[in-house]
Order: sequence, then structure tokens, then C-alpha cells
Amino acid sequence: MAAGKVLSAYALSEANAGSDPAAMTTTAVRDGADWVLEGEKVWITNGDVADLVTVYAITDKEKGARGGVTAFLVPSSSRGFSVGKREEKMGQRGSSTVTIAFDAVRVADDHRLGDVGEGFRIAMATLDRGRLALGANCLGCAREAHALSVDYARQRRAFGKAIGEHQAIQWMLADSATEIFAMESLVYRTAWMCDEGLPFGRESAMVKLFCSEALDRIVDRAVQVHGGMGYSAEYPVERLYRDARVTRIYEGTSEIQRMVIARDVLRRGF
Repeated sequence: MAAGKVLSAYALSEANAGSDPAAMTTTAVRDGADWVLEGEKVWITNGDVADLVTVYAITDKEKGARGGVTAFLVPSSSRGFSVGKREEKMGQRGSSTVTIAFDAVRVADDHRLGDVGEGFRIAMATLDRGRLALGANCLGCAREAHALSVDYARQRRAFGKAIGEHQAIQWMLADSATEIFAMESLVYRTAWMCDEGLPFGRESAMVKLFCSEALDRIVDRAVQVHGGMGYSAEYPVERLYRDARVTRIYEGTSEIQRMVIARDVLRRGF
């Protein structure tokens, strides 16, 4: 995977287990030296092109999510592995998002990732890093939208001067520049914590929450600065606006991030 020779996908969400992964129903039952997987996963990025899919499944219903979920590395070439419909999305259309199903998919025990029952911990640790990476994604998108806005504000003229000379436009650019600076501070500080091996679950949730919501404000201003042309597919800010909206949903919604942050604050203090 690291060399780019194997494409991968991450399969955690289900139709009734998105924000609440503990509600998953996909199962893995031990059968001799193998495991047999049954179930369906949804909203799987790259699920139709991946060679190997990390799948989370219930292996012990009695223990619940925290001790009864196990992770498996499932080759997409496995018998019983099938890809369903590809979602027609508002944005991020260059990335495929599909449903995948497991019909008695047999996986050898050496394809198990981590110990039996350790899947939930692995999933949550993965999400910590995923939320941080998404914050960096939001930062890059925000920088691009802002740069396009600044260029347009310098070139577009109205009432005898560049629109960037009008206070209304200046205030929008100032607000976006300030939020981008805050995004950078959050992303890079939390990335340093991750590199140093420090706990960063709360901070990762803060990055995801703040950066995704700030990005929405920044791309909205970018469209406004561009005026009618910002609503035209001829200009890239139209695509950035559509692409940005999902960042408040995937890798845990903004509401879930607030729950994660608040629980940690109540448990450990600020």
C-alpha cells in the first residue's frame, strides 16, 4: 500500500451504523482456520477499485462494540465479495463511493488485523488520524478558494475600481485569511502531537470540527466574491463549494466531533 502497488479501502460504515459504528451488523464467524464474513458496508471510498479492503465485523455479539468487533484485510478478489451501486454525489465526483457486500466471504486468519475483539480500538485510532488528515485537506481547499478570491478581487472592476478596493470585499477576504491562519495553527500543532506520539484524540476532533466548518464559510465567501461567475461551472470555486460540503459529514459529523470533545473535557478537564 505504501508503495502504491496495492489500492486500499476502509469499510466501517453501514446503512444503520454511520455515526454509531457500534450498531454494525456485518459479522465474521470462525470456521476452522478461516473466518466467514456476511453483511454490507456503505459509503466506501474506492471500494470499486481497491485491491484490499479493511473490514470491521462483529465477532462476539455478547461483548458489544468495544470487545466484540474485529478488523480483517479482505481481498476484493475473494469469492462472495461484490460491489453495489456507485453514489451520484453533490461533490467530490472524482472519488468513487460505493456499497460493498459480503456473501459468505472466506478470509484466512492471517488476514485478521490486530487481535480478535480489537477492531473498535483500531477503528477509533484510525479515525483520529483520518480526522487530522481531513483537516489538512480542508486547509488546502480553503487556501485555494481564498487565492482564487484574491486574484478575482484584483482583476474584477465595478464602480470604476477593482472590487478588492471596496470594503465589503475586503472584509470577506480578511475574515477568510484569519480563519485560514487559525486552521493552519490547529492542523500543524496537532500533527506535531501525532508525530511525537502524544494523545491527540480530542485535538483531532477539534481540527475536524473547526476546519470543516471554517472551510464552508470560506468557500461560501469565495462564491460571493466571484458574484454570478462563482455560481458558474466555468469557474473552479463552484466545484470547491460543492466539494467542501461533505467535510462536515464524513470521518464523523460535526455533531459527533462536539460529543467527542465534550466527553473528553468532562472526563479530563480542559
